[in-house]
Amino acid sequence: MLSAALAFSALLVTARAQLAGTLTTETHPPLTVSQCTASGCTTKAQSITIDANWRWLHNKVGYTNCYTGNAWNATVCPDGKTCAQNCALDGADYSGTYGITTTGNALKLNFVTKGTNTNVGSRTYLMAAGSTTKYQMLKLMNQEFTFDVDVSNLPCGLNGALYFSEMAEDGGLSKYPTNKAGAKYGTGYCDAQCPQDIKFINGEANSVGWTSSSNDKNAGNGQYGSCCNEMDIWEANSVSAAYTPHPCSVNEQTRCTGADCGINARYSSLCDADGCDYNSYRMGDTSFMGKGLTVDTSKPFTVVTQFISTDGTAAGDLKEIKRFYVQGGVTIPNSASKVVGVTGNSLTDDFCAAQKTAFGDQNTFATKGGLKTMGAGIKRGMVLVMSIWDDHTANMLWLDAPYPTTKDVATPGVARGTCGTDSGAPDTVESASGSASVTYSNIKWGPIGSTFKSTK
Repeated sequence: MLSAALAFSALLVTARAQLAGTLTTETHPPLTVSQCTASGCTTKAQSITIDANWRWLHNKVGYTNCYTGNAWNATVCPDGKTCAQNCALDGADYSGTYGITTTGNALKLNFVTKGTNTNVGSRTYLMAAGSTTKYQMLKLMNQEFTFDVDVSNLPCGLNGALYFSEMAEDGGLSKYPTNKAGAKYGTGYCDAQCPQDIKFINGEANSVGWTSSSNDKNAGNGQYGSCCNEMDIWEANSVSAAYTPHPCSVNEQTRCTGADCGINARYSSLCDADGCDYNSYRMGDTSFMGKGLTVDTSKPFTVVTQFISTDGTAAGDLKEIKRFYVQGGVTIPNSASKVVGVTGNSLTDDFCAAQKTAFGDQNTFATKGGLKTMGAGIKRGMVLVMSIWDDHTANMLWLDAPYPTTKDVATPGVARGTCGTDSGAPDTVESASGSASVTYSNIKWGPIGSTFKSTK
């Protein structure tokens, strides 16, 4: 995700915890995925869980909220450790409360779900096969990852994001004794924005120094952030799409404070918050991605991402991230850059350096180790995240509109899509496009060339 304070909107009465509650049974929605070899693909029955930030948090012996709206209950949460001891994270009603449904190999995430309360957006994780307590750890060096996506119902200002974060396999359960909920309840989130809106980090509430958001009635920021390597496979709506590696100087989920989180100093962060993005529109091809265009976002299509190593084995360093699309039985190579001074249609360290120069952007990607660092995280293993969200910080303009709005739209790198600079305001998006949704399906991974058939 691009902006350091991108906060997901959540259920109006939700709160967040580290103890496991007993009032609602946690039942993970099933989801089938496929692991492939050169000889074929094997389907596996797995499941997903929703992030802890969306769940109901209450006192462990009753029904009193530990967090309501965008504020903590000071009585049960006078400090982070006490809050973790007092508060329980409960099971989820996935379809009724959060608008999350699975059918076979498909996961559908609805944007706004109205019931007794109103839920906005969601963030989910793929669980390991046969486990309710561990995330699936994907180690994809010199492999490819493929999925189908339907973004036809995602307008300007929304983001259907599928990505990898270097979270702990058990959500921090074993490392932090005060975390009694673990991956089963969606704990342990981190990304390269070092988000401070995470309610529990390292088994403790992030309540000290908590500041309620001025424009999001469900969110706020605490004194801590949660950092880790992030590989954005897909951030998109029906207008624009980007894939972006974000390397960090830490090699696991790490709690940060102050400048290490990028607070008031974006480029001092432990992570590269900007990353090196490939957005076809931003790279000058305005006819490639969109409704009725080369990759027609009015219909489902397949997204293929390949992680190419230096020596053609899983032991090598990451040297290139390639992208293909498949739609209507036709394989479509990623669009080529049309920006002066930048050549290619895949991400390499040379491509990223040339792009940063052409756009006048700071090359923190290189100073954080570039593709080699990103590849090291991929080799250690990362968790698959699938979400839908709107942006209370920058209205998603960084994805689908001219951004920053203070720059001339003709300046290289500013135009990112056809949405207007006045689009994407969360209040407007939530009221006008509450029925929006994204569907991810047919998830596969395996050796290069094993997950899709190359056609002409």
